[in-house]
Amino acid sequence: MSTAVEDAAGQPDLWAEAAEAAPRDARRPPPHYLGHRERLRERAAAGGLSALPDYEVLELLLFRAIPRGDVKPLAKQLLARFGSVSGVLGAGLDELKTVAGVGGAVALDLKLTHEAALRAGRDAVVRRPVISSWSALLAYVKTALAHEAREQFRVLFLDKKNQLIADETMNRGTVDHAPVYPREVMRRALELSASAVILVHNHPSGDPTPSAADVDMTRQVIEAGRALRIAIHDHLVVGTGGVASFKALGLI
Repeated sequence: MSTAVEDAAGQPDLWAEAAEAAPRDARRPPPHYLGHRERLRERAAAGGLSALPDYEVLELLLFRAIPRGDVKPLAKQLLARFGSVSGVLGAGLDELKTVAGVGGAVALDLKLTHEAALRAGRDAVVRRPVISSWSALLAYVKTALAHEAREQFRVLFLDKKNQLIADETMNRGTVDHAPVYPREVMRRALELSASAVILVHNHPSGDPTPSAADVDMTRQVIEAGRALRIAIHDHLVVGTGGVASFKALGLI
């Protein structure tokens, strides 16, 4: 039943109706996310970032590129799509943009965070003997390669003190193969005056178990290096399931 307010002439009084409606609108509860950003920032500052669940860490990152609105659903959607924070950050720009709500700015911000993590990991390895910083090296290669969608073959070139000279991608391939040319690896080692190398590649399947082809290729590189007195210290295979070491497995 209508409760329209009428004026003295019996016509609807629009001003009175507006005044009557205003208090009802004012009593409407505010959006649930109102003030959420500030509360989340305060909790992060008080309790430490490590205490936050994964989706809230992503929320804090998303705040930068999305200045308004509720980003919690997007953070959870990203985790559902890529499986983990490292999976989100390790995804490619084009992959990230397949998620509804992720535009170029959001994707670039997430990749910037990944690049910062890579450089921090590299700093922990550079100019230190790799043997004494082995755990840092494993963390670095896992950050770099665990979530790559295509197989990638990289070489870590070391000097006489087993310090890292360069980390270079020698080839990118398909989802299950990246061709390796032992002579190219040795040629680059000579150019850099490297005394030893560590071979690294990823398995996009997630399983780091070396294949028969991996073992055969490694033996070819070892043979090519022997004549040049360039040692192959190890071959690391990286997957989301971990990092497999040929040396630890007795394959070198």
